[in-house]
Amino acid sequence: MRRKRIAIACQGGGSQCAFVAGALKTLFAERVHSRFKIVGLSGTSGGALTAALAWAGLLRESYGDPISIEDKVLGCWKDLTAQTPTETFIDGFFVQLQRFVEGGLLPSFASSPSSLQFKFCSQVVAPLFCRPEFTDLGALIDKHLNFAALPDVLEPEAPVLLVGAADVLQGTFKIFSSARAEVSAQALLASAAIPTLFPAVWVDGHAYWDGIFSSNPPIFGFLQEAYMTNHHVPDEIWIIQVNRAEHDFVPEQPSDIFDRRNHLAGNLSLRHELQLIEMVNYLIREGALTEAFRTRFGLDTGEPITVRFIRMSEELQRGLDYPSKLSRQPAHIAALVADGEARARAFLADIDKAELSTSMFEGAPQLH
Repeated sequence: MRRKRIAIACQGGGSQCAFVAGALKTLFAERVHSRFKIVGLSGTSGGALTAALAWAGLLRESYGDPISIEDKVLGCWKDLTAQTPTETFIDGFFVQLQRFVEGGLLPSFASSPSSLQFKFCSQVVAPLFCRPEFTDLGALIDKHLNFAALPDVLEPEAPVLLVGAADVLQGTFKIFSSARAEVSAQALLASAAIPTLFPAVWVDGHAYWDGIFSSNPPIFGFLQEAYMTNHHVPDEIWIIQVNRAEHDFVPEQPSDIFDRRNHLAGNLSLRHELQLIEMVNYLIREGALTEAFRTRFGLDTGEPITVRFIRMSEELQRGLDYPSKLSRQPAHIAALVADGEARARAFLADIDKAELSTSMFEGAPQLH
């Protein structure tokens, strides 16, 4: 019996992507890759980094690597978390400063990674940290993702990794695909290049910013031959969503308005891609997906795609604001990871119930 093909898409959202890490930890600890065929993973910004860790773990596990996929994911997030008293203090100071600015208690000063103020602050603060992987994303990627060794384990049937970014000069969306040998440390840095914190990242003559301006995360690409090449498209796409979809009230305070705008911006491209998949599913069910349509959009699918979500608990979401996307406090990261684990367990339990119900229905006598 053919295993169901699954693609996992990981939304970006700064430090809140620790939720993604917790969800992926549970999924792979429960051996979903043995039960299902994982044909692809995708991500943007912090979601791209976390998806890349799981993707590399899948590749290396197939070659007998003794370190589990979940340990690879959580090991990187441990390095991302503040560990020393200095790291904890400085991280907490700047996060609280951001909260004061958003609340209108302190003035906001326009800045950029190229400004003299930013460079001066970075030069003063950087020597206070002993661990380069805490302040240097490139060093963190090099430590936990050895891209130079990955081509040795890539095979035609290996899962594909898609990474979203935005081309600053051309104003277009970019999806880096491992099937086209485009995924690298630079691609992950490009996807995470928040313009107010990091300079644009150049890859093959193009300047890129944070993928939140493009596909957050890439989803429709799972259906396109240009990105998946000779890989089968998924039967289901599981989306690990970080940005809150619904809200309890109309924001009026400055900080609440800022938070909600950030949620909406983070989900904008996701909603558009979901609408595309909904349209494709409708055309398939109606028998109206023409060859001309397939060719125009590079589609390689003939069956409707099921989309499922793993979302944060309401209790956790209500306590998060935009500055929490910058916070790497140990308790904050631990809470996000734990919620991701719990929500993924509930997600798998729901799938088990659905499959059991389907199995019972299929085996039941038909009434005429």
